[in-house]
Amino acid sequence: MTSPAGVVVVGASAAGLTAAEALRQSGYDGPLTLVGDEPHPPYDRPPVSKQLLAGDWPAERLLLRPEEAYTELDVRLRLGVAASALDVTAHRVRLANGTDVPYDSLVVATGTRARTLPGAGGAAGVHVLRTLDDALALRTALAGRPRLVVVGGGFVGAEAASVARSLDCEVTLITTGDAPLADVVGPDAADMLASLHREHGVRLVTGTRVTGLLTGQGRVTGVITDRRGVRSEVRADAVVLGVGARPNTEWLAGSGLPLGDGVECDSTLYAGHDVWAAGDVASWQDPDSGTRLRIEHRTNATEQGRHVAANILAGPGAGSGFRTVPYVWSDQYGLRLQVYGLARGPGATHLVDGDPRQRKFTAVRVRDGRVVAALGMGMFRQLRALRELVAEHAAWQPRGLTS
Repeated sequence: MTSPAGVVVVGASAAGLTAAEALRQSGYDGPLTLVGDEPHPPYDRPPVSKQLLAGDWPAERLLLRPEEAYTELDVRLRLGVAASALDVTAHRVRLANGTDVPYDSLVVATGTRARTLPGAGGAAGVHVLRTLDDALALRTALAGRPRLVVVGGGFVGAEAASVARSLDCEVTLITTGDAPLADVVGPDAADMLASLHREHGVRLVTGTRVTGLLTGQGRVTGVITDRRGVRSEVRADAVVLGVGARPNTEWLAGSGLPLGDGVECDSTLYAGHDVWAAGDVASWQDPDSGTRLRIEHRTNATEQGRHVAANILAGPGAGSGFRTVPYVWSDQYGLRLQVYGLARGPGATHLVDGDPRQRKFTAVRVRDGRVVAALGMGMFRQLRALRELVAEHAAWQPRGLTS
């Protein structure tokens, strides 16, 4: 009789580890393998651009579990080796070292990687901020107090600028928006964030696109910008690219799995062929709206890891649809911005309580008359109360909210 191959999780990430732990907690006692391309055991990613980059935490503090936990979990770790191909007919994962790992059920939790700019790969002094090693390399560079250009006004770019200023670096942040996180928080809160960065000495260059890098003797010396057709140059000793992320799905090309902006799953996170996906790499059909979602948030990774484990045990066709209220936070200059829901995209931002100018407020994002997100700073209890409106996609009723 053939021995069971068990469950293989590709991606030693928060989603992957959570799926493995949830399987064991739910009574699964078969073979369990966790594959990761990094040499590190699973670690927490949000501190990468916050406490680790600032030097406030050692790298070891990011580890999600101590070494002995994997022995207790009875999981086989295959770290430092990437998955390179998938054969869904034979139920085998091919690793970059040429070995094959058979599976009965497969969880794809390979996450995303940082986007870069054309020509950025060969120049010293160009950094991205996605992995533990990325943060350690950038932290070493920031210790020399370079002139730093941050490209991108999203969460990573804004947090990198905040940390760099705390380390007394000269910082220029360049964004295509009107302010950092302008597409998430709306104009009033965006103005507050812009003022916050300027107060701490960041030079903001808004409404501007970076089209290339300047280099000399193998090192970056600045960036080339375009603002409404006008070309300019900004000099730098180091550059951080915070221009988004790509799902790690290349290894799945030709496998027969549906791929688009991630691994395309149904509402239960099932992609077919006994393959499931969880975390940043998963693109799933929202069971309520029918729209396809892919969310790069830490809490989403944990929730999906648990959900996939439950649905694996239930079996294809018997699993439940995945529903969530996304949550993300950003620490900048000692303040914490928090967001529930999907704030990006069209819509209007309405203040509920407080005042963004005082850095203490709550607000909601409204689309087609419905609350799709809530955000705030310095008012956690009040913001938490708005979460239910997001979960229900409640009709926007400003008087009821402020009474």
